[in-house]
Amino acid sequence: SKMAASPDVHVRICGQEIIKYDLEIKALIQDIRECPGPQTVLTDLNSKVKEKFNRLRLRIQDLEQMAKEQDKESDKLAILQETEAHRKQMLSNQTAWRKANLSCKLAIDYLEKDELLQGGDSSVRQRKTTKESLAQSTSGITESLMSISRMMSQQVQQSEETVGSLATSSRTVLETNEEFKAMTGTIQLGRKLITKYNRREFTDKLLIYLAVALFVATVLYILKKRLFPFL
Repeated sequence: SKMAASPDVHVRICGQEIIKYDLEIKALIQDIRECPGPQTVLTDLNSKVKEKFNRLRLRIQDLEQMAKEQDKESDKLAILQETEAHRKQMLSNQTAWRKANLSCKLAIDYLEKDELLQGGDSSVRQRKTTKESLAQSTSGITESLMSISRMMSQQVQQSEETVGSLATSSRTVLETNEEFKAMTGTIQLGRKLITKYNRREFTDKLLIYLAVALFVATVLYILKKRLFPFL
């Protein structure tokens, strides 16, 4: 049971983790696209995106390796197709990431120039208002994507628990099988002993019958000699 089910479960877990990282990357890219600055905030977001891409790339490689280890050619091809789709999606995210960075840098440059031209408190208030409006417009999308990501994390955890249950069930089946083997050996031994006993009992009866027959024959012979000596 474990050997049949575990590979399929591991492939499913890997696919779910890939989707989870993909959603997290999309949420971060959306944050970058609407980031009003400053540059330190953008740098921090880009650092998070790089980390997610590294994890995503490793999991895609893991999925590709699982495909190569499949026994059935149809399973292998199906997982390889899934791997290629994830890789294309990752490249698409990388393109979107670059575009979001460009858009964000242009917005930061514009706001900094505007602040220099306008000067004073009015410029500061305007920049603050712009930041707040941009943050509000992206919060809904980001929260939705992160909510989906959390759901995917829960599914991954449930799948991992399933793997644990399968392992436990497999051990129980193996232990039960060993007990059945021991019982079978005991039954076979008992059958041999019974057969041996029955055979010995038959032999003993045969010997008793032969002894009785010999005794009767001897008695008859003696009687014949005593009573009918002329015969």
